[in-house]
This record gives sequence, C-alpha cells and structure tokens, in this order.
Amino acid sequence: MKKVLIIGASGGLAKYVIEALQQLTNIELTLFLRNKTRLSKSTSEGCIIVESDVMNYDEVENAVKGQDFVYVNLAGNLEAMTKNIVKAMQETGVKRIIAISSIGIYETPLKPVLVPYRKLADVIESSGLDYTILRPDWFTNGNEIDYTITQKGTPETGSAISRKSIAAFVATLVENSELHKNENLGISKP
Repeated sequence: MKKVLIIGASGGLAKYVIEALQQLTNIELTLFLRNKTRLSKSTSEGCIIVESDVMNYDEVENAVKGQDFVYVNLAGNLEAMTKNIVKAMQETGVKRIIAISSIGIYETPLKPVLVPYRKLADVIESSGLDYTILRPDWFTNGNEIDYTITQKGTPETGSAISRKSIAAFVATLVENSELHKNENLGISKP
C-alpha cells in the first residue's frame, strides 16, 4: 500500500490528481486542505481528510508522518509553506516529494508573479529529499492526456497542457517512485 499525501487538495489541478491516483490500486490518499467543504463527496470518498493550514507545522508533521509520497500543489507564500513541508518531511524521514511550480521560473529577468514558484523549486532542490518538480505550462480543462517533458536547463517547449495530462504524469510517478527522481521538469502539450 502506497500512502500519498496531497497538500492543497482543493485546488483545480489537485482534483484531477486525486482522480488519477484513485484509479491506481493499493493507494491510500490523505487530503490536506484548509476547507474540507470545498471537496466533493466523490473526490473525498475513501480518503483521509486533514483540515488545516500548511503553516501549522504540527498538523503538517502529523499528516506527513508515515507517507510514501507528498504531493504539493499550492499558491501564496510558497517559500514559507515549502520550508514547513520540507522540515516536516526531514523530521519524519519521508523522502519522496512531487511539487508543482511553474513554467518560466528560470527566465531572466524573472517575472514578479513567478518569484514564489522559483523559491519553491529552490527550497526543494536544496532539501536533500527525493524530488520531482514539475513546471507546467498554462492549464486547460481539455479531456486529453498528451504531454512532453523537458529537463531543467533546456528550452521549455510546447503549449498549454490539460490538467488531466499533468495528473496522469503524477500518477505515473507514484506508480514508479524511482522515475524522474531528483529532476526538475517542464511539462506541456507537444
């Protein structure tokens, strides 16, 4: 049984990730979010729900404890939130993290709106954890699974990507925990 914690579980992308992971066998999902009423019954069915704020370290640490994967899908003060999550993972010995950042975080000059996403990536890359950072292009609600990935340091290619495609890739990472470990990847529609 693989245990997966989804932090930011009420987000628009997280809903698709939850659905993709629910299709896998032997997965236990813990959904961490500020307001559980934002989850539909079908999304949360069979999941452990933790209603808290990611800045509440004790709650984060309790949620992280015993997990195999931590999936991070947040907005806001990403540097502080990510530091809290990383600290909890280091303290509890949980190693595998998948985090959503953004396309364009390595462009110069860096657009102010992307600064938090760059900080998230920097914190995770220097954490010593087994990470996969995803830098998606803009999201669409397309009903398709079609994506390409690019390595950090190579030009980002492609166009807006469906949430369903990102979710499918995250599910692949959970199924194959060694895949793309310690990689920072752009993901977009080819």
